[in-house]
Amino acid sequence: MITYLIGGELKAQIRPISPTTNPPGQQNQGMQPRQERDPEQQMQEESGERKKLIDDSTKMVFGPKTTLYFFEKDIRKNKDIKYEIDTLLNNFHYYEPVAKSGWKYQDLGNIGSAAQPIFYQSPKMIGVTSGFHAYDLYHNSSDSMKYYDTKSPYTQMNAFWGGGNRNMLDLAFARNVNSRWNVGFNLSTIRARKTLNPSARDDNLTEQTSYSLHTNYKSENGKYFLLGNFSRMKHQVREQGGIIPPEIDETSILFAYEDAKVWLRNSRAIDLRQEVHLYHEYEVYKGLEVYHVFDRKIQQMDFNSNLRTADSTFFNLYNPDRFNTTDSTANNFRFAEWRNEAGFKGDLGPVFYNAYIRYRTGNMNSPFMVNPNGFDELYLGGALRGEINPQWKFEAEGEYLLPGAFRIHGLFVSPWLEASYTKALYKPTSIQQLNRGNHHRWSNRFDNIGLDQIKGVIKADFNSWSFRPSLTINRVNNYVFFDENQQAAQASGEAFMLIPGLKYSFNIREKFFWESEIYYTVLSGGGSDNFRIPEFFANSRIFFDSPMFDENLFIQIGLEGRYRSDYYADAYNPALQNFHLQNDFLVLAYPVVDFFLNARINRTRILLRFNHLNINTLSEPGYFVTPYYTGLKRALDIGISWPLFD
Repeated sequence: MITYLIGGELKAQIRPISPTTNPPGQQNQGMQPRQERDPEQQMQEESGERKKLIDDSTKMVFGPKTTLYFFEKDIRKNKDIKYEIDTLLNNFHYYEPVAKSGWKYQDLGNIGSAAQPIFYQSPKMIGVTSGFHAYDLYHNSSDSMKYYDTKSPYTQMNAFWGGGNRNMLDLAFARNVNSRWNVGFNLSTIRARKTLNPSARDDNLTEQTSYSLHTNYKSENGKYFLLGNFSRMKHQVREQGGIIPPEIDETSILFAYEDAKVWLRNSRAIDLRQEVHLYHEYEVYKGLEVYHVFDRKIQQMDFNSNLRTADSTFFNLYNPDRFNTTDSTANNFRFAEWRNEAGFKGDLGPVFYNAYIRYRTGNMNSPFMVNPNGFDELYLGGALRGEINPQWKFEAEGEYLLPGAFRIHGLFVSPWLEASYTKALYKPTSIQQLNRGNHHRWSNRFDNIGLDQIKGVIKADFNSWSFRPSLTINRVNNYVFFDENQQAAQASGEAFMLIPGLKYSFNIREKFFWESEIYYTVLSGGGSDNFRIPEFFANSRIFFDSPMFDENLFIQIGLEGRYRSDYYADAYNPALQNFHLQNDFLVLAYPVVDFFLNARINRTRILLRFNHLNINTLSEPGYFVTPYYTGLKRALDIGISWPLFD
């Protein structure tokens, strides 16, 4: 019998475990970097003439090695890294965003539902943000866009049909206009039927349509380089408020799933985002480049509920205040920002340097705000990086936001050790400072939040096994959160988090594998109760991976499990569109076991996943991921990924 498959973050690429570690709360990046020579150069003959892309046997040579992609974050650091299109099987059955994160997010038990990280994450932005981050996980932000270097038209089609009509579709297209100019677009949809009390086949909890356009261009002399994209996401959720507690309605059953009694039927949230992004650089002379970044971002967050229906019972119990209107709730917030950054960068031997100035302005507006809650921010920043080779390097970067916020970060990487230190002082969110919703109203002047974070991992990688112990230490003071009364509050004491972890991987004859990860969290300090993290967190999988039929079929088949110990997980407030503390509902420990099968024929991949294989085998008939939101019951998911390179 499987020992409940203790831990196991699935690597998206090659085993043993990659040198790039993913600390608690950090999402996997999917594919490990692979630096390639320009495929066009590889196709040149000694005479300098390019070979034909169809050889004498009419065999096509277009494929993953002639269609590469890269990220802006590498270009900004002068890293010439390009990635091949992923056709491997590892992690392929992890198609929904929460699973891709290594199950390190707490959601409401369905694709597209509100989600937040389980582990504390240091902020990427030390300035003001909207505070509406419940659907960040489902947004392809402008700074995470893939840019392509293609030698032929490339199309990627991914379709996933989850049990209970939880469906996702992703389409990507890219092509080269010429050898220096590429264009493309992405299209994604989510249509996820309610897992709790659906009234019809198409009674969806989540409906999302998002698309993006992107381009990259390099001048003929190679001195000027441009990246640009536009993205739009409309994410709609029919909020349910969770299962009605049996203490309130004795006919309500916690694990009735499709027959569950829920609070809300006439309440809806919409998260609409639009982003325009431009990055371009020019090489003044060898070792010195100047660059400019422009961003325009808008987030429109709406929550509407008809209080003349039975939905009013939920708000009368949990949010009785009516500050704006009595017969309906219409919370409408619009967060907009402009951002300009200019700087210079370059390489002096093995050392990279960068310095910049950034100006950021914007506001949060609402029909019930007398004046928009605006901000103007001026940043000064810079970075140094030294790299002897990919195994030995260091990085140091800092950023100062006038007149009192900052972030410094240092990283050291060697073949056996990776360590980092982050110190930051960052601003509370806009919604934490000022709220004029129908059920919540406040005006606060919170102090900036302080963070010290140390991370380290020892890397012991060998041919047939890998062993990586790690340690994360966080100290957070003046933390701002939503308390048990669903009010924005600031902690008076410090919180300390000690998180030792372990990742390991074993393989037998490169066919049988066992991969796991485990984290143990110790919280202390006067502000520790404001962080709700399970004491023990684990993922694991055992599987068989081998080619078959003269390598015409590649197959991966196995079992995987995940486990979180008991904890008072944050509750979700649909009107506030945020998670908040609660002390009444204990989310019990429960091991979840899934079966999965990934297969590849030529370049086409298929998946099959049987969720919650062990339902009704333990003392509890199911599990909760958030108070009054059950995890997925037994369901069969299938999917296909089909890339075309011509």
